[in-house]
Amino acid sequence: MSHHITQTTRLSIVLLGCFLVAGCGQGAPPKRPPPTVGVIVVRQQPAQLTAELPGRTDSFAVSDVRPQVSGILLKRLFTEGALVKAGQPLYQIDPAPYQAAYDNAKAVLVTAQAKARRYAALMKLNAVAPQDYDDALAAYKQAQANTETARINLDRTRIVAPISGRIGRSSVTEGALVTSDQTNALATIQTLDPIYVDITQSSVELLDLKQAMQGGNLTRNGPASARATLTLDNGTKYPMPGTLQFSEVTVDQTTGAVTLRAIFPNPDDILLPGMFVRATIIEGVDPHAILIPQQGVGRNEKGDPTAIVVDNKGIARLRLIKISRAIGDKWLVTGGLKAGDRLVVEGLQKAQPDTPVNAVPASFVNKPQAGAR
Repeated sequence: MSHHITQTTRLSIVLLGCFLVAGCGQGAPPKRPPPTVGVIVVRQQPAQLTAELPGRTDSFAVSDVRPQVSGILLKRLFTEGALVKAGQPLYQIDPAPYQAAYDNAKAVLVTAQAKARRYAALMKLNAVAPQDYDDALAAYKQAQANTETARINLDRTRIVAPISGRIGRSSVTEGALVTSDQTNALATIQTLDPIYVDITQSSVELLDLKQAMQGGNLTRNGPASARATLTLDNGTKYPMPGTLQFSEVTVDQTTGAVTLRAIFPNPDDILLPGMFVRATIIEGVDPHAILIPQQGVGRNEKGDPTAIVVDNKGIARLRLIKISRAIGDKWLVTGGLKAGDRLVVEGLQKAQPDTPVNAVPASFVNKPQAGAR
């Protein structure tokens, strides 16, 4: 009996061993294939660099209309808010006293001229003393000057526009007394076509731009030659481009910003002084820019931008990169990537650093991109 039990036990052990051996013969579960990721080949290409900055419109020229002689205002010769041309009559001061002064000065001039001619003839005959002739000549020249002054004052009774532009409301009415030394302007004219746009840019951005140009990374000669476009406060695009004129030499100590001034055509008076706008400045072209899709950029725990590239052994490698700005749907990379790198742009979450991946061309590479030219 015990012998039978022993045989049965041995048989069970043998069978169990066979099962275990059979199980071991199947080996460990097969390894998973490396994840498939979509990559693009990083290339250099020309990229137009722009900066969008806040701005405010300002008149191209402003001139206060003031009287240069005193008198009673007889007429206002313009419509408030209208466009006026330089030299166009705006007001008429009572000319009567100035006309009388001019007529008197002319009469004195005629007498002085006749006396000077008569004394000149007598002088040739030695019939008058040289001093008498000199006095007559001086009186004639003085009369000429007085007549010219009286003519100028008479002309100034008609007040004309000093510049062309849009004139505001009149501060005086007909019948008012105006004086040549008054502080209040009769009206103000603003030239709105063209019009200035004063744009604020940080001194750091301007310094980076100048260094890029000095290093030959941009093809333009500086901000003075840059073009600009405008977006109005309601989000609409202004239809005509402008040109950047200059940058202020000093930096605003409170804001750390410099002011760039652009000039824009404004034939329809769409832009009015004091409006807020967004200006897009075309700074130049970087002929060797590296642009990568935004979906190919991640962030580490510090918030620094990162990218994953696939090396020539098929291993994913994490790179710290530097990006300067967005251009369309791409980032402009200034460090960490070079031409020829295979950048992961699809399946980024599956690509673990320092592990194998199966790199295939990204699916969107051959598809037309939104906004592509």
